[in-house]
Amino acid sequence: MEKKFEVVVMGLGYIGLPTAALIAGNKIKVKGIDLNEEVVKTINKGKVHIVEPDLDGLVSKVVSEKLMQADTKPCEADVFLIAVPTPFKEDHKPDLSYVESAVEAVTPYLRKGNLLVIESTSPVGTTGKMADLVFQERPELKGDLFIAYCPERVLPGKILYELENNDRVIGGLDESSAQKAVNFYSRFVKGNLHKTNARTAEMCKLVENSYRDVNIAFANELSMICNEVDIDVDELIMLAGKHPRVNILNPGCGVGGHCIAIDPWFLVSEFGEKAKIIKAARDVNNHKADWVFKNIITTAEKFEREMKSKPVIATMGLAYKPDIDDLRESPALYIMKRLKKTDYKILAVEPNIPKYEGKDLVPYIEAEEKADIIVYLVAHREFKKRKIENKIVLDYCGVTK
Repeated sequence: MEKKFEVVVMGLGYIGLPTAALIAGNKIKVKGIDLNEEVVKTINKGKVHIVEPDLDGLVSKVVSEKLMQADTKPCEADVFLIAVPTPFKEDHKPDLSYVESAVEAVTPYLRKGNLLVIESTSPVGTTGKMADLVFQERPELKGDLFIAYCPERVLPGKILYELENNDRVIGGLDESSAQKAVNFYSRFVKGNLHKTNARTAEMCKLVENSYRDVNIAFANELSMICNEVDIDVDELIMLAGKHPRVNILNPGCGVGGHCIAIDPWFLVSEFGEKAKIIKAARDVNNHKADWVFKNIITTAEKFEREMKSKPVIATMGLAYKPDIDDLRESPALYIMKRLKKTDYKILAVEPNIPKYEGKDLVPYIEAEEKADIIVYLVAHREFKKRKIENKIVLDYCGVTK
């Protein structure tokens, strides 16, 4: 009988947990590692700590079948996946401390013939640097350890489907590492697996998200221009889209999330003046959130002048995109926090989480009843097709269209 794979997944967040569950769902025994003891306890009860369709059912199933277990410390395995965050520092330079810590944590457990894969979004050359870290501590493994880079490319809300069905780019430090990784991913990925070298795979991930950031920036810039000349940007985009080679995205209140809002900075920080368009897109998308804030304040001040009282403002949505609970780099959250610093009463609404910073959030129906100005920042399903009467409605995400 063929020996079952045993996998350690470092990091049980928005990518690590679905990845671990998907692997375990294919009858491959997985140990998921997270430093947060509450996360570990939650998962070992067969429950989840994040909002993602179908994830709770899959985690419950693989935990009950003893195919997946969570812990705070790694163990020996055949394959080690690094799926921890890579944020940036205050100067927009990438912070690789989480990746380095995860690699250092698994290094004592590595054996000859093991596969080490980094999935965390990383600057070009990171996989090679992590290999150097391993071999400094375990020089006897040089030539006997397979190391590769395989970035995720998933959409929150569809993570399980896309982890299984999307094509993956797999870059090895050498040909044998790339092939070893392809053999592993083929056990649970139905999409095509494209082999390349690690540096190209690292760059590919950054390019994918920078491309999306640039296209979103164009839409956000259009929305601000159209506001100046009283043009409905949604109608404009629809009409321009009738051109056979024009496909403009929908504008929003900025760009958030752990990928698009961060990854382009990795290229800007490394390539400086050569990344002009990428830098400009980041500036536009960051500026859009400030523009939305000022637009809300202008509306509130007009209300105050006309009604002789300060308006109550409801901010509808805090997540960085619809129908998830992920607040990372969220422009909606940024806007709400800035509004909280004003003299206006702010009702914060996020249907996917009950509390923020220890305080209860306001149910959306209650907010609609109490607010004078309703500000739609995220197009959550709960907000669609709502009939709002006798209120000022500011829609920055197209939810009322």
